[in-house]
Amino acid sequence: MKGYVKVLCAVLALLLTCAALAGSAEIPFLSGRVVDNAELLSAAANERVSEMLRAHESRTTDQVVVLTVQSLDGRSIEDYAVAVFESWKLGRRGKDNGVLLVVVPRERKMRIEVGYGLEGRLTDLNSNRIIRNVIAPRFKAGDFDSGVEDGVRAILSQLRGESDAVADAKPASGGQPSRSGLSGIQAPDLPLTQRILFGAFIFGIIGLFTVIGVLTPGVGWFLYLFLIPFWAMFPIVVVGTHGALVLLVTYLILFPLSKLIVSRTAWYAKAQRSLKTKGRASVGGFVLGGASSTGSSWSSSSDASGSSYSGGGGSSGGGGSSGSW
Repeated sequence: MKGYVKVLCAVLALLLTCAALAGSAEIPFLSGRVVDNAELLSAAANERVSEMLRAHESRTTDQVVVLTVQSLDGRSIEDYAVAVFESWKLGRRGKDNGVLLVVVPRERKMRIEVGYGLEGRLTDLNSNRIIRNVIAPRFKAGDFDSGVEDGVRAILSQLRGESDAVADAKPASGGQPSRSGLSGIQAPDLPLTQRILFGAFIFGIIGLFTVIGVLTPGVGWFLYLFLIPFWAMFPIVVVGTHGALVLLVTYLILFPLSKLIVSRTAWYAKAQRSLKTKGRASVGGFVLGGASSTGSSWSSSSDASGSSYSGGGGSSGGGGSSGSW
């Protein structure tokens, strides 16, 4: 029986692998410094960009390549750019001085993937500025030749240490100026897997406190107000500013409605009476303390030693930046 289960699991894994490979975008052959598989550029622009990259590589050994593909077939642009970068092995061994600009017109996405050796000169912030301030406005205007040319020129300027050229880059005529403030986090530049992990951590914590607030008499309304800034800011990392705004409005409406419904149940009324008469009550495994409590207003019943609820977190990021138009 165990052998049958192992064989079944192996077959299932093989099928999933084949399905993933079949649905992923292919990695093209590295035929030159500009691999225009999507046929996005004119012949003249292709030649000009290739010559810029050739001249820069001959002077510095930095290998910068442009790739255009029509579609990613459901694959994230971050994962695809890394796969292409590793397959092509851009940059010199030991220097890791390669840069890849990927443009996907069907999904309207792009990414600058940077080798480890160049991350100090072409930072994530620089890459994001080039995408937002230089390339995206041209692409929005339908001028792909200028978008790629000016984007490559900005990348090479940054690699040469001409950082002011990137910081002061302006949108093309007719394009909208880039916004300040939260515009850099309008759409999170994270792979899907990292968004899922961050989402599980962030929503797990604030979701738990939200549920406690709904179920808890008295202190529940304090938690409602206390959690507003957390619902306003933390989700931006996962779903961007627009998604965070939707979640905040949803929280502001659903919490009071849920609280009103729960407050009419018998066990909620019993817990409320216990708080008034005994100074404590148990709700969902948590012991709630009233004004006479010597500790905090609520604590986990499993924390008999007095330690408070706490959580941790971490961050991760690759070299480069993604964007859209």
